[in-house]
Amino acid sequence: MSDLLFELCSDESGFIVSAELVLISTIAVLAMVVGLGEVAGAVNQELGDVATAFGSVNQSFRYQGLTGHGGANNGTSFQDSVDFCDGGNSIGFTAPTPEGGSTH
Repeated sequence: MSDLLFELCSDESGFIVSAELVLISTIAVLAMVVGLGEVAGAVNQELGDVATAFGSVNQSFRYQGLTGHGGANNGTSFQDSVDFCDGGNSIGFTAPTPEGGSTH
């Protein structure tokens, strides 16, 4: 029994495999963090584009009044004016700053 226990304690063949797996998994996790950071930036940019598209929709309308056979209906209209954030370049991005608050 003591020979089996000594053999199990001195067996290092699994150590190399587990160290390689730790190294490979660490590299994979770091690559995923960088990739997800890029995905987050791209999603934010696309959402900004969607917000700009919604802001540039013109919602003006007008219809004429109707009359006939003793009845009448007045027409109406609505003019969409330019709002504060309407426009193609209303949403911008700022550079990241370090925790100290200065950019140097």
